[in-house]
Amino acid sequence: MTTDSNTPMQHFQLRHNDFGRLVFIAADGVEYEGAISVRAFPIGAPEQGIALMSAEGHELAWIEQWTDVSPQIRAIIEQDLAVREFMPQISRIREVSSYSTPTVWRVETNRGDTAFTLKGEEDIRRLPQSALLIADSHGIQFLIRDINALDKQSRKILDRFL
Repeated sequence: MTTDSNTPMQHFQLRHNDFGRLVFIAADGVEYEGAISVRAFPIGAPEQGIALMSAEGHELAWIEQWTDVSPQIRAIIEQDLAVREFMPQISRIREVSSYSTPTVWRVETNRGDTAFTLKGEEDIRRLPQSALLIADSHGIQFLIRDINALDKQSRKILDRFL
């Protein structure tokens, strides 16, 4: 592959097959069907450290940062990640059914309004930089990026569970 100083250095290609599965094509032409993309730090540094893995779990490529790949490869990886990483971000807590668990939470997220059941306080994990990860009764992870960015009512509700 020829590159100039403005072209990202990559030694592979990506495409989707007819069934929508990701296909990794190595520099030697070997194809790995069913490849998956995985962020190393999906919450703390989502734009850095992305691994492309074979269906068997072997690393095929490591992408330190997006500038290491072409815009076309980035678009394919971002599409793959969007399917795999369903993690709605809570922007407001409208109400909770009670302050003893299990309880139903009604929230606003970047994916729309929803309700979920919190089984217990242990399903709320503190993360660095005032972030929280909340797992519902079905295992879906909800993210609060910054507790301090929530409105007063939402913070007051959260305080009862933290």
